[in-house]
Amino acid sequence: METVCNYLKRAGVGRILVMIAGNIFLGMGVGIFKLSGLGNDPFSGMVMALSDLAGIKYANFLILVNIVLFLIELWAGKKYIGVGTFVNALLLGYIATFFYELFGGIFGHPNQMFLRVITVCAGVIVCSFGVSMYQSSDVGVAPYDSLSLIMAERWPKISYFWHRMSNDAVCALICYFAGGIVGLGTLICAFGLGPFIHFFNHHFTFRLLKWIDRKRNGQKGENNEP
Repeated sequence: METVCNYLKRAGVGRILVMIAGNIFLGMGVGIFKLSGLGNDPFSGMVMALSDLAGIKYANFLILVNIVLFLIELWAGKKYIGVGTFVNALLLGYIATFFYELFGGIFGHPNQMFLRVITVCAGVIVCSFGVSMYQSSDVGVAPYDSLSLIMAERWPKISYFWHRMSNDAVCALICYFAGGIVGLGTLICAFGLGPFIHFFNHHFTFRLLKWIDRKRNGQKGENNEP
């Protein structure tokens, strides 16, 4: 079995730091979306709605849901498991709650529609930036995100896009029937994040990771010199 030290060395500390930063921005974005009152991404919205029904704090309930999803990932998608899996599964809810309470305490909750829309737009940018860094670092996939990848492997005749859309649709329906908010923020997260993530991938994250890998490979070369 691979030791923690060997895994960290193989994955690269730089990529792990990018993943952690990505999860911080992603959690910030989830908190901003919640602050808008116009809906979160389907999965977060579902977890928030169910946690309210169960009377359990969102961050704690998210861990319970992720444990169930992780068992599926462990059974059918071991190759997607990495340090990023655990950072996302265990810490994202607390990060989102922290920023939601922080921004709510500083700015208050927007009650005018144009302010709520502006808040959603800010959430889109921050979430997209976080997803770009978290996913592109390639050091582990969150349990929920792994579901669509596993399904695309099992049923390759159906594209990943439709597997992801079907999972998000189920989450949105559960959110709605559980009394959660399905609104503008939900629709934007389900359909509109892609172009922004693509923008950040090509104009920031890929360049950052390329620089990190180049520095890392350069250091390896120096260490291997006689």
